[in-house]
Amino acid sequence: MLYDDIKLIAQTISVDTYGNETATETSRTVFAEVDSISRSEFYAAANAELNPEYKFVVFFGDYEGEALVEFQGVRYWIYRTYRAGDYMELYAERKTGGIPAPEGGE
Repeated sequence: MLYDDIKLIAQTISVDTYGNETATETSRTVFAEVDSISRSEFYAAANAELNPEYKFVVFFGDYEGEALVEFQGVRYWIYRTYRAGDYMELYAERKTGGIPAPEGGE
């Protein structure tokens, strides 16, 4: 287990008058507990064709529904969240290419 700063990144999609989509990102740095994925989480995610790498635990008030997290210069997609008392567990996998639309939270 490691404690470090991470960036939570939100993307907003806007459409111009011609129908072109533009993504705008905003990010915030928060303090997190960084942990590896448990064996059961890894196999459950693998059944859904996901490749989880990290679990980030942040204070509940610090998480505002962001879909991306950056840790040590690498971006990860948050595929699942779980509220544990005053904290949010953010389960993340590295993604290449576009980030899929969220399918729901917890």
